Amino acid sequence: MPTEVLMPALSPTMEKGNLAKWLKREGDTVKSGDVIAEIETDKATMEVEAVDEGTLGKILVPEGTADVAVNTPIAVLLGDGEDVSAIKAGAPAAAKSQRAESQEFQESKAPDAPESEQPQEKGEPVSAVAAPPKPQEEPEPDVPAGTEMVTQTVREALRDAMAEEMRRDEKVFVMGEEVAEYQGAYKVTQGLLQEFGARRVVDTPITEHGFAGLGVGAALAGLKPIVEFMTFNFSMQAIDQIINSAAKTLYMSGGQMGASIVFRGPNGAAARVAAQHSQDFSAWYSHIPGLIVLAPYTAADAKGLLKSAIRNPNPVIFLENEILYGQSFPVPKLDDFVLPIGKAKVVRPGNHVTIVSFSIGMTYALKAAEELAKKHIYAEVIDLRTLRPLDDATIIESVKKTGRLITVEEGWPQNGIGAEISARVMEKAFDWLDAPVMRVTGRDVPMPYAANLEKLALPSVAEIVDAAKAVTYR
Repeated sequence: MPTEVLMPALSPTMEKGNLAKWLKREGDTVKSGDVIAEIETDKATMEVEAVDEGTLGKILVPEGTADVAVNTPIAVLLGDGEDVSAIKAGAPAAAKSQRAESQEFQESKAPDAPESEQPQEKGEPVSAVAAPPKPQEEPEPDVPAGTEMVTQTVREALRDAMAEEMRRDEKVFVMGEEVAEYQGAYKVTQGLLQEFGARRVVDTPITEHGFAGLGVGAALAGLKPIVEFMTFNFSMQAIDQIINSAAKTLYMSGGQMGASIVFRGPNGAAARVAAQHSQDFSAWYSHIPGLIVLAPYTAADAKGLLKSAIRNPNPVIFLENEILYGQSFPVPKLDDFVLPIGKAKVVRPGNHVTIVSFSIGMTYALKAAEELAKKHIYAEVIDLRTLRPLDDATIIESVKKTGRLITVEEGWPQNGIGAEISARVMEKAFDWLDAPVMRVTGRDVPMPYAANLEKLALPSVAEIVDAAKAVTYR
């Protein structure tokens, strides 16, 4: 089946760009990873790589075209045995694009519905990240029945959480690189400068060690800073301030001085930002006494947990994900929606195997649960939401029911979140296990830059499905 090549985004906020040059011509054979075109904006130029093998059957957007919208089909790849006539016969209907796959997934039935057990169409599986599953969880116990839900992106939910807390408490302020005049590197702080002014929305120099220390000092003096890192990879420059100053001062002062501060920003892999900008810091910060570590998946969790983090008297690491910023989820329309820290959530019930994940790992976990349901393996999926303190009780109760456990994370395997969960379950629920705990993680390598290698370095739905079949002896 022909495959559409879509106009990619250079950043989560990019809406359109220029197709500068085609490096392959119609009829050329391409391999996965081959550079086929160049796109550019006023800020950057990026190469477009083929993610499939085939023949460049038709170029839909000629080189030199300006203002091409993101996700516009720009070319069509043909597979083995296909020719140009397959496109001419009706390319829009026949070509399989990421956008079409996403729409198919959004309209799919619940996993336990009879339709979900029908055979899948053969071909490349839908990307869980490109078409993120929407949880079918039970309502929050603190949300009254019948509460109106509004659809928001994760970006909008985070912005609203900060704005609401800044209105509520004049001690709350935001600081970081480009949070004010530029409205945030990922537009998460959009509109805050206009509402609260430069005194409470502060642009900083490019010096994480400096402005993180300034934030810690402000917190020790009684203010409530929200420190944004453009990416948590840059937090390594500030890690002494975070751990030695923010996390330890309450203990070292005998409880006399605390730091109510939130460090937030995107964590983990994005898209082709290579080894130094793709690290997952979940396990790094979860190791530290004195820190609270949160990693939400949905917009509702992002909003409710960020509000709780801002109000908490302790330093909080709030790990977001760049890929999730633009994803939409239902959010309760309440005057003050706050979620408890330290409580995981069962987002999909099941009785054959427990799958535990967090943040963007939930995209893989939920999609895998759908695939497993088609094989009559019903997975219970748990979203951790909080990484420290870890909610042992919810995981163990699920394992007592299913007898099997799989953990999913994009971080490296050694000393990871999954390793910690495995150890705790072995200690507290060993007699309930019917199979070894299995971990699905990112590969134990620095993140590659090439798109095809990056894909191989991250977890996949297929790996989770294989792990579930292994522990259920199917």
